[in-house]
This record gives sequence, structure tokens and C-alpha cells, in this order.
Amino acid sequence: MASPTKKETAPAGFAGELQRHLRGLKALRGSGAKPPPRLAELKRWQSDRLTRSYADIAAQPRYRAATSFFIDDLYGPKDFSGRDQAMLRILPVMTRILPASAVETAALAIELEALSEDLDHRLAAALAPGPITVESYASAYGESSTREERQRQIDLIDAVGHRLDALVSKPLVSRTLALMRRPAKLAGLGDLQEFLERGFASFRDMKGADEFLAVLRDREGAILKRLFSGEAEPFSPR
Repeated sequence: MASPTKKETAPAGFAGELQRHLRGLKALRGSGAKPPPRLAELKRWQSDRLTRSYADIAAQPRYRAATSFFIDDLYGPKDFSGRDQAMLRILPVMTRILPASAVETAALAIELEALSEDLDHRLAAALAPGPITVESYASAYGESSTREERQRQIDLIDAVGHRLDALVSKPLVSRTLALMRRPAKLAGLGDLQEFLERGFASFRDMKGADEFLAVLRDREGAILKRLFSGEAEPFSPR
């Protein structure tokens, strides 16, 4: 029997990774999960910080939608547990109708979200009593995570962004998303469909994401270094 080609085996492998990370997310924020009491407060604080850090990028029409997707849909304080469950439900369909590159991108995106959610849980649990300040955030950040974990988070942002940028040029992916719209609504997956379409549209409309992703990588990398070195005002522009 001939050996299966890489193209044939890739979707199943990526689907396994996607399923594993979705189950990890379910454990963190699904039914029965017990998040730390200050998690929502932390997420609002982080969302506000990101909004300030990238206000100059969001002010540029070319990058406005992508910045909003990055802050609101990937790092915002929304409850995404329903979307996680929806993705688990349609995983067999996704792996059957989407190209391997799209499934791989989804797997990396959910790995990013699972890692970020885990880091947020640990950071929220490590916060000192009282309102969140830059100082209390920096202390909990260093106490609850490693430099390697935080660097992996930035690397995943960059990898997912570049893969999305490549996908938006593939007509098949665009057509598939459009064809999924009505079935998704009928199946109660409207929120998931809107999330996928927002991400796809925001990268398509940029017409090239290299500059945007370089800004994210460089700024977040510099902030990471300042937080772990204990510098004052780690989020200030330099």
C-alpha cells in the first residue's frame, strides 16, 4: 500500500491539536469551570491596556479592523465558552471541507487562545488584593508565568497572523466561509461564523499584514522584557 502523502495526513494531525486545545479551553471556561474571582477584572484591565498601547495603529484605517479583532475577539473580556463548544461540534466538518492550511491556522489560533486563557487564570490568581495597578500587574505577571511561556504567546500571535494573511488570498477559503453562513445560522453557530468572518475580513482588508504584525511582535516583545526585568512603567512607549 502506498504511503499517505503529507497533504492527506496534515488535516487529521492538525485536527487532533485543535481538539486538544479546545478541550483545554473547555476545562478552563466551560460549564463547571471555576475561574479565579478576579479573572473578568483582569481581562478588562488588559483590554484597556492594549487599547492604549495600539491607539496609534487603530487610528489608521488600514489597520483599524485588525486591531479591533486582535483586542476584542482574541483578548477581550467576552465570554467565549459558547464559541469553544461550537468549534468542538463542527470540528469533523471543518477538517473535511477546509484545506489543511486553514485547519492548521485554526489549530494555532486555538493554541494561542488556550495558552492565553491559562496565563490569565494564573495571573488573576496571583494578583495582590486591591485595584489592579501597573505595579501589582507586573508582580503577578512575573510570579505566575515564565519568560518562555510569554515568548511562546507572542510567537503564536505572529504565526497565526501570517497564516491568516496567507489564507485571505485563497478563493476557496473565502467561498467556503460564505457557503457556511446560512448552515451555521440554522445550526446555532452564528457567533462562531461571525468570529471567523470578522477575522478573515480584517486581514483581507489590510492587503498585507507584515507591518501590523511586526508592530505587535516588537511592542509586546519589548513589554515582556521590561516586565521580567522589573523596569518602571513597562507599558510606556519607548
